[in-house]
Amino acid sequence: MGSGPAPFSEIGKRARDLLTKDYNYDQKFSLTIPSSTGMGLTAIGVKKDNIFVGDITSQYRSGNTTVDVKVDTYSNVTTKVTLTDLLPSTKAAVSFSIPDHKSGKLDVEYAHDRAAINSSIGLNPAPLLELAAAIGCSDVAFGGEIGFDTASSSFTKYNTGISFNKPDFSAALVLTDKGQTLKASYVHLVNPLSGTEVAAEMTHRFSTFENGFCIGSVHKVDPFTVVKTRFSDNGKVALLGQREWRPKSLVTVSAEYDTKATSATPKLGLAIALKP
Repeated sequence: MGSGPAPFSEIGKRARDLLTKDYNYDQKFSLTIPSSTGMGLTAIGVKKDNIFVGDITSQYRSGNTTVDVKVDTYSNVTTKVTLTDLLPSTKAAVSFSIPDHKSGKLDVEYAHDRAAINSSIGLNPAPLLELAAAIGCSDVAFGGEIGFDTASSSFTKYNTGISFNKPDFSAALVLTDKGQTLKASYVHLVNPLSGTEVAAEMTHRFSTFENGFCIGSVHKVDPFTVVKTRFSDNGKVALLGQREWRPKSLVTVSAEYDTKATSATPKLGLAIALKP
C-alpha cells in the first residue's frame, strides 16, 4: 500500500488491537501447517463451557490466485477465491457457503496513493450492498462506510471517521452506530526499547447520554514475552500474558475479573497456537 491510507475499517485499529486483541476466556487450540508448494492447512478448536466447536481450513496459492476452503463442526463448507492484481492495485474475492445458497458475496478492494476503496455485494436476488472509502495518506486519513439492504430498502449502517498516525502515537475519532455513538481513541508508544504502549478509548452515546471508557497497556518483558492489561468503566479488569516459546508458536493466558460482581468467578482462558 506504500504511503496510501489504510482502509476505513482500520481507522482506530491500533488502539482497538491493544485493548482487545488476543484476549480469550475459553480454551482454544490452533495448528497451522504451511507448505512451500502453495498448499497450507489450519485447524482450530475452541471449548466454551461444555461445548466444543472447530474448523479446518485449507489454502492453496498459485500465482495471483488464492483459494480457501473451510469446513466447520456443523458441516458448513465455506469457499473463498481471491484474485490479486486482476487490475492495477485491485483485489477481488468471491465467497460462498454450502448449504446456504444465499451466502454468495463479491468483494473488491482498490488501493491508491491517496485513496482506499472497499466494496461488497451479495450474490443473490436481494443483495446487501456495502461501500467503504478512505482518503488521505499514511499519516492522516478520513473516510466513511455505508450499507444498504435492497430487500428492505433501508440503510444497515453509515459511519464516518478520521485518524492521525505517527510511529509513536495514533489518534482516531469515529462516528458509528448510524451516528448514535462517538468513539475517540488514542495510543502512545511510551518506551520504544521495551515496546511499552498505553491506549485509551472514550465512548459517548447520544441517544442515552451514556459515557464509557477503557484504558490498557502492553509491555514486552523480553523479546518473546508480552504482558497486557485493561480496565473498563464497568469495573472489569483484564490481564494477558503471551509467550512465543518457539518461532511463530504462541501460548496465551487471559484472565478477567468483574470488581462490581465480587461473587462472580473470574474468567480464565488459554490459547495455544502452533506453527511448525
